[in-house]
Amino acid sequence: MPRKRNPENRGLPARWQIMHGAFYFLVPPGLEHLWDGKKRFRLGATLPEAYRTWAARVDRPEAANTVAQLLDRYLREVVPTKAPTTQTGTTLAIRQLRAVFGAMAVAAGKPRHVYLYVDKRSQKKTDDEGRTTGGRTVAHREAEVLSHAFTKAVEWGLLDRHPFKGEIRLAGEKPRDRYVEDWEVIACLSIESRRAKGSVLAIQAYMRLKLMTGLARSDLLRLTAADLRDDGIHVQRHKTAGSTGKRTVYAWTPELRAAVDAAKAARPRLSPLLFCNRDGRGYIDETTGEAHGWDSMWQRFMDRVLRETEVKERFTEHDLRAKCASDADSPERARALLQHADSRTTQRHYRRKPERVEPLKGLG
Repeated sequence: MPRKRNPENRGLPARWQIMHGAFYFLVPPGLEHLWDGKKRFRLGATLPEAYRTWAARVDRPEAANTVAQLLDRYLREVVPTKAPTTQTGTTLAIRQLRAVFGAMAVAAGKPRHVYLYVDKRSQKKTDDEGRTTGGRTVAHREAEVLSHAFTKAVEWGLLDRHPFKGEIRLAGEKPRDRYVEDWEVIACLSIESRRAKGSVLAIQAYMRLKLMTGLARSDLLRLTAADLRDDGIHVQRHKTAGSTGKRTVYAWTPELRAAVDAAKAARPRLSPLLFCNRDGRGYIDETTGEAHGWDSMWQRFMDRVLRETEVKERFTEHDLRAKCASDADSPERARALLQHADSRTTQRHYRRKPERVEPLKGLG
């Protein structure tokens, strides 16, 4: 659940807070250069003064003549709408992009600039501390951020057309193809719990739910009693809650009810959440989007699976989501289960089941 604001800060604009008798703005990562290099900027001692300072710095028309100015606006208006982990990755990408493209005029962007950037950035390098930077995957993701920033520039009326959308072709990453077989799932579910409640039973219930619904981890671990309604499980994807707001209802089946009941029974204590830790709290850190406690449980469970069963290859929670899509009886049902807007995403990244074909009859 989102962290509640302190009582004295309620009603203030986002990222404002009262400290030491004055109003301050918590500067989003990556925008410190717009606020005199500070992470916490003093707006004023009184509310009217704070609003005047704020208006002078933020509520001015955005010319965005350079790519640096475009990326600053993107950081301020677009990045905060994304999930915490995506915000972190996008902010890091923008720092790299600003260093290379910052001084360039927005209208001067060309496909060749992106190709040159990706070519150079794809070369992995090791810094003085032994850390590896760059690489093809990093380069492609940074190019995607730059492209989306230019898409927003068109929406904001800064450009008439995207300068390179549809005009560049980057060799994509090979989609992961690990398909979890039915017997491997059965082996995982056969692992015996050493306690009446706890991690093994919770993960087994989680696996059953994921295989039936295809829900992403961020949505499954956020399920509460309020989401379990008479007609089914109501889910609003956390990833799109701030944009489309679309909800999906997973209708009850006997198997789905049994999996939910198993998850409830596995909880170490009563909680509004379907999956909780010993303190009754959720596993998702709403500040970072990470779920370190759950990740550790999953790794320990997989360690037991590899030791105690015939399963030889480790798999991830995301592979179970792909199995749900792969086992669906049609591409459209797979798309609906995973709540994708575009079936091409489902087909390319999640439909991993090997295609079986009947050979032709031989001659003679």
